[in-house]
Amino acid sequence: MARILVVEDEPGIALALEDDLTMEGHQVQVASDGPSGAKAAREARFDLIVLDVMLPGKDGFEVCRELRRAGVRTPILMFTARTQEAEKVLGLELGADDYVTKPFGVRELRARVMALLRRSQAAGAERVLRFGETEVDFDRAEVRRGLETWTLTQTEFKLLELFARSRGRILTRDQLVEGAWGASTFVTDRVVDNHIGNLRRKIEPDPDEPRFLLNVRGLGYRFDG
Repeated sequence: MARILVVEDEPGIALALEDDLTMEGHQVQVASDGPSGAKAAREARFDLIVLDVMLPGKDGFEVCRELRRAGVRTPILMFTARTQEAEKVLGLELGADDYVTKPFGVRELRARVMALLRRSQAAGAERVLRFGETEVDFDRAEVRRGLETWTLTQTEFKLLELFARSRGRILTRDQLVEGAWGASTFVTDRVVDNHIGNLRRKIEPDPDEPRFLLNVRGLGYRFDG
């Protein structure tokens, strides 16, 4: 399952894309204009951005340029009703990874989405996770935010890796214990909560008001990075 951001202002197309990509097993978020699409892409981690060129508030070219300048490396698939080669070249030069011209077939779109996701997964062997202003380098077990760098403990590393694989899903404390300590290990809820608190101090801008590693009362924790 991939997390995909669709930035499209035509409700019918946006709904069709959301339905089709959801049926393919992906988690989809929709933004209906350029500014909200750019904001969503900067504040949360996605595996792919599907970006229309003709958008209100800020067109797709501006959004693409803004995201690349902000260091967002998420693959971008752009599409538009325009067919001029110069505009396709401009989108690619600004940092888009692929281009589809409307009207497009569902099979073609699926194929391009899967190709970009495969390419991204192969390139992501460096195992770097970015959300907000935080960057997690799993190969170095480091968290970087601004000019500060923290080293993850072994347990923090395992917890964060588990959360990263389960973005947007609630994980119970039992699931966290099994993933980070092992099913046969006895760990109290307080120990789990203490480790979550330590992890928040490294990945959250404000650990007292977490934005990414959230408590779901009575159920567990959810990572929205």
